[in-house]
Amino acid sequence: MSAKDKTHDPTFEIGFFESVLRREPGYVDVVEILGGLYTRQGRIADGLKMDRKLVKLQPRNATAHYNLACSLALSSRKTDALRSLRQAVQFGYRDFDWMQQDPDLEKLKQHPEFRSLLAQLKAPAKPQS
Repeated sequence: MSAKDKTHDPTFEIGFFESVLRREPGYVDVVEILGGLYTRQGRIADGLKMDRKLVKLQPRNATAHYNLACSLALSSRKTDALRSLRQAVQFGYRDFDWMQQDPDLEKLKQHPEFRSLLAQLKAPAKPQS
């Protein structure tokens, strides 16, 4: 890894994707990318805005709901974060290992409902009858 890689500044990328989004407000991939870039830059409110927009664009997307839960948790909105996390699981989110270690969800990890969701993911799937 070069010194340049260690000090990567995503300002150009953010500006580029923001300009694309101004031209194409419903561009799902760009909304998702911007949400991640904003959050990594510590722009939690902007990331939350993009995650909300993504859920509106793709209301049944499990990953969109998971990302929204992360942004809500980072914003100390535990009740809303748990609701969104529950929806993510309902829509098919199944990454138990990541959910258990995701630092974005740190504020939720002691909550009984979070533990219940983890237990639900860890349990073997019931066969369809």
